[in-house]
Amino acid sequence: MNRVLIAAMTEVGETAESLAAQVGVDPKTAQRWVSPGRTPRPRQRAQVAELLSRSVEDLWPDVLKRREPAWFRPWVDIEREAVALRWFELAWVPGLLQTEAYARATLSMESLTAEEIDERVAARVSRQTILHRSRPPLVIAVLDEAVLRRQVGGDGGTMREQCEQIAAYGLLPHVQVHVVPLDTPMYLGMGGPFTMAEMPDGAQVTHVDGQVRAQIIEDTAEIATLGRRWARIVGDALPRALSLDLVRKAAASWT
Repeated sequence: MNRVLIAAMTEVGETAESLAAQVGVDPKTAQRWVSPGRTPRPRQRAQVAELLSRSVEDLWPDVLKRREPAWFRPWVDIEREAVALRWFELAWVPGLLQTEAYARATLSMESLTAEEIDERVAARVSRQTILHRSRPPLVIAVLDEAVLRRQVGGDGGTMREQCEQIAAYGLLPHVQVHVVPLDTPMYLGMGGPFTMAEMPDGAQVTHVDGQVRAQIIEDTAEIATLGRRWARIVGDALPRALSLDLVRKAAASWT
């Protein structure tokens, strides 16, 4: 039995049935979560952890075993410690905002086995637990509108769900979403995506993605260059409220 989960439910007066109603699953599914080796899907884990005021790590420690590629693990560690993340994406939804279906669709293009895809989807979605901590990092995500308009997945349902999730996350007080409209002329974001992390001691670390693997940049001069580029990219993006309106319109366009 998952005694930690049972104790957490008891502490806050929740039952399997009440959790099922709030998470949107069948009560029998929720009842199975207390059995050894039975866990909710990644997004449901985050919801249950938030409802019980616990971390996913506390409730299901085994699911957070390192499943991401070895070369990516140093950045995941930085991401977990950061107090602020500033993320620009030109082609993809930032990993911290991806739905499980969207993550699976993007990874299915790679030369991976079904098991490897499952592991990487779980690893990617589990990173979102930092957004539900009692003291989450500030996350500012700037997306090119093309991210919202290019189909990912077999039908429009994947993109509709994904856009709806971006809009929902964008309402959190510690998450800001901005969109650079498609009719924006050539701008610095066309040079490629990057993420800037601010650590608790004020140090800055940057992550630049690539076709094969990512690069972590700690050189102060290069980080300063990316900081200036970030400021100009944000200047080309729509304000927060208008950006969320555009995200919602994109969601409605996917049928």
